[in-house]
Amino acid sequence: MGGNLSRRLVPDPLWRLVAPLIPGHAPRPQGGGSAPLDGRDVFTAVVFVLTSDCAWRRLPSSFAVSPATAHRRFAAWTKAGLWGRLRQVLSHAAPELGEDWEWAVAVVDAALSRVGCGPVIGDSGRSGGDAVDGDDADDAVDVDDAVDGE
Repeated sequence: MGGNLSRRLVPDPLWRLVAPLIPGHAPRPQGGGSAPLDGRDVFTAVVFVLTSDCAWRRLPSSFAVSPATAHRRFAAWTKAGLWGRLRQVLSHAAPELGEDWEWAVAVVDAALSRVGCGPVIGDSGRSGGDAVDGDDADDAVDVDDAVDGE
């Protein structure tokens, strides 16, 4: 994907906060498959889906991440409590992120809205989290897992 859009979606200061919070990627139980994708590439694809309200299956191929991989990682990260931990980090990271702080908050709000928690940090101006075409029923993830990571 073009570096310019990628860096706008996930600016370097945001990635420095997110990278240590992303849980390790376990190999697929059935074996095989391709080599694991770069975490930042997958996170960027997930951010695109979340902030554009596009359906997972409509993820542009320019991201070089399949819609299934992006959704699978989003669900795994949600279950592992990534969004709640990132929310906690962001509550103390405003100076470190500078003008990217509001965007980071919007990303977390979008993630939590997608799983049914709604905006939880400040007022990012986003509401709802339904997919544009309304057929992403497989987005359902336990809301308590999304916030608490338990």
